Amino acid sequence: MTLLEIIEDRHNNGSIIVTSQIPVQGWCDIIGEKTITDAILDRLIRQAHRIELHGESMKKKKA
Repeated sequence: MTLLEIIEDRHNNGSIIVTSQIPVQGWCDIIGEKTITDAILDRLIRQAHRIELHGESMKKKKA
């Protein structure tokens, strides 16, 4: 899986910024394999600074 390979290359070597509209709890459904999802999240979340945004979409406010 490409995402896991990218994260493994960067893990402990530099920073990674990941943005997603899918909550972390839903990643397994998207990725499809629990083992790969666990490996990705383990590497990302261990030393992460998470920012979760809540509220109405800015697109809706501008329309």
